[in-house]
Amino acid sequence: MESSNQEIATLAGGCFWCLEAIFKELQGVTQVVSGYSGGDTPNPSYQQVCTGATGHAEVVQITFNPTIISFKATLEVFFSIHDPTTLNRQGHDVGTQYRSAIFFANPDQKNTALEVVRDLEKAGIWNGPFVTEISPFVAFYPGEEYHQNYYDQNSDQPYCQVVITPKLAKFRKAYISRLKDKSTATKA
Repeated sequence: MESSNQEIATLAGGCFWCLEAIFKELQGVTQVVSGYSGGDTPNPSYQQVCTGATGHAEVVQITFNPTIISFKATLEVFFSIHDPTTLNRQGHDVGTQYRSAIFFANPDQKNTALEVVRDLEKAGIWNGPFVTEISPFVAFYPGEEYHQNYYDQNSDQPYCQVVITPKLAKFRKAYISRLKDKSTATKA
C-alpha cells in the first residue's frame, strides 16, 4: 500500500506493544499494525515467535504520509525509544524476536537507515555500537487481534504500567510538537 502520499516502515525494537503505542500518536502516521517479520515461518503464531525458532521479530508496520513525517524522522523517533546497542533484547525481553531491526522497503529506505545509524553513532548518544539489523523487507504477518491496540485496551496491566507507560510519557514530552493530540503530552 505505498503511494505518493503513503509509505510503509517495518520496524522491530523489542515488544511491539511499546512501539505501537508510541507510533500511533505521531502526526502523519495513519496506521500501526503489530506483527511479525524477518523470519522464515509463514503465518507464525505469537507462541511460535516467542520460541525464537521462527526467526521472526516482533515488529510494527507503520503506514505514514511522508509529506507530514519523513522516513528519517520516523527512524529518529524509533532510535530514541529503544536501545539499538543491545543484541536480541530490550530490557527484560530477551530473544531474537526482540531484536532491533529495520526491514527496508526500497533502496531509499535502506540508504536513509544507514545514514541515520551512522549519524547517531557519530553523535555518541549510545554507549555502544549499534547492532540494529538493516535488511530487505520480505513479508509481514499481522499479529493476533488481541495484540492490536494492546496498550489502549490494557493500560492497567502490570507490564503496560511498568514498561510502556513510562516510555510513552518520555516520548510525549520529547516529541510534543509531533503529536497528533498535544493534550496527551502531560498524560501517562
